Amino acid sequence: MDMDDKTPRDQGVVPPPPPPVSECPPRLLVIGAGSRGRAYGRAVISSSNGVLSAVAEPDDYKRNKFGTTMIWGSTLPPPEGASFRDWREFVAYETERRARAEAGEKDVPLGIDAAFVCVLDEMHREVVVALSKLGGIHIMCEKPMATTLDHCLDMYKALQDNVDATGQQTVFSIGHVLRYSPHNQLLRKLLLEDRVIGDILSVVHTEPVGWWHFTHSYVRGNWRRERTSAPSLLTKSCHDIDVLLWLLCSPPDCSSRGCPPPHLPSTVSSTGSLQYFKKSRKPLAAGATTNCLSCPIEQSCKYSAKRIYVGPELVGVGTGNRGWPLSIVIPDIESYGTGQDAEAAVLANLAEDYDDTTTNAEVAQRNWFGRCVYESDNDVCDEQIVTISWDEDPRPSSPLSSQDRSSGSTALTAPSVDNLRGRGSKLATFHMVAQTKEVCERYTRLYGVDGEIFADSKTITVHNFNTGQSITHNTQVESLGHGGGDAGLTRQFVMAVDMVKNHGWSTDRAQRELIGCTLDEVIRSHAIVFCAEKARKERKVVDWAEWWSKEVESKLDSE
Repeated sequence: MDMDDKTPRDQGVVPPPPPPVSECPPRLLVIGAGSRGRAYGRAVISSSNGVLSAVAEPDDYKRNKFGTTMIWGSTLPPPEGASFRDWREFVAYETERRARAEAGEKDVPLGIDAAFVCVLDEMHREVVVALSKLGGIHIMCEKPMATTLDHCLDMYKALQDNVDATGQQTVFSIGHVLRYSPHNQLLRKLLLEDRVIGDILSVVHTEPVGWWHFTHSYVRGNWRRERTSAPSLLTKSCHDIDVLLWLLCSPPDCSSRGCPPPHLPSTVSSTGSLQYFKKSRKPLAAGATTNCLSCPIEQSCKYSAKRIYVGPELVGVGTGNRGWPLSIVIPDIESYGTGQDAEAAVLANLAEDYDDTTTNAEVAQRNWFGRCVYESDNDVCDEQIVTISWDEDPRPSSPLSSQDRSSGSTALTAPSVDNLRGRGSKLATFHMVAQTKEVCERYTRLYGVDGEIFADSKTITVHNFNTGQSITHNTQVESLGHGGGDAGLTRQFVMAVDMVKNHGWSTDRAQRELIGCTLDEVIRSHAIVFCAEKARKERKVVDWAEWWSKEVESKLDSE
């Protein structure tokens, strides 16, 4: 949307401050002290009313770094119940601790109230199921929920059985942080509450992954192989699909009981493939070289690992960076005192390579950040489009009530309001693309009966067809993590745990009013991704109701 300098701008949306701290604040465990675990840990400290009490992490450096900076400080050894080598060690300890407390033993340390599960995607199922069997622990699981639909359903069933001492199902949240950014919260309000463009007719949403970021994570890194990880649509973009459903499928407000049913999709289709990062695209001048450090065209190749991880242009050692993505290449990169030491450590890692004598299992079990991007073992899509359609689906109670009409609300009495009330036919298109300048700076165009919206990651511009006017809305964030979504999700999850623990709320109320997302919604958004992958691989349009009945409902009913 072309806007001139005279476009009105509002004053912006300011994120809320951390909630007041209760007398017995929620005690929190972080399982997995990698980049996501650390992000949530920082958000707990900066934006929530909880207390980090324990960490479980197999890497000694990551565990101790997390503990000394966020939990126990300079106290050595760490307090009892604060440090665990993995989640299994925690489960064993917590089982024993509960038995000690029940036996009346004195001075038993307090347990934890909630856990952030931030392990590798393929481990989510076993960790969440184990915590659910332990019982009584509220859980926030990083996205995606799991790497297969069956594992998602296993978790769904286990979470339903995860109850506290009163028999209530515990609070659950998924790492769909885009729901919780001030930008997207405002966008949803403008669309569904204020109805600034009337009924939505179509949405085109794009996630530009970033040309070098894609190579780091999906060509050389953890998520490059579908067999050992999952499709890139799931690992990278499941929360983009979730946002589309949040805007187009979920009712505007489900904070109270009696929430209307969602407007479910009708069809799902998808196209995409691994277009570029493969051997057929390798420059001829590179010859048979498989590692960047020995490549004859390394200095002119934009995908040079040396350029990305060492040089001064992007995110390398030469920029002064010691965080992501260098912390993925060298987990203890911060421990190297000088730039020269850090550079030497990174170069040593980049020089590691494999050849025809290396077994497939050896190749698959680790990352190869110095590998030529045209010679890697990656197979996930670097370009994909998903199309979701909705048929007209009016509810019997859709027409405006006399109370609605007498309220005088512009959103309710606008001339374009009809009996469908948002349940008309509509279309959503999602585009995940690797080759972009922007790195995960999403943008969206939304078209309605009364206007259109262009939303990037910072502003939301609304053009009204009736008045011909445009207004740009700004949002403010307290952190850069997913536009403030990391902090927003953490704040809401910990607040939900606090309200249940200290203020007499039911977990159902906390789930509806503070998490704002049900377990059913989590399953539905993940199921859309698996349905889209079926459509892509089989080159067909999938009937959503039929697929859901066969792949989800029948499996849950059989239990």
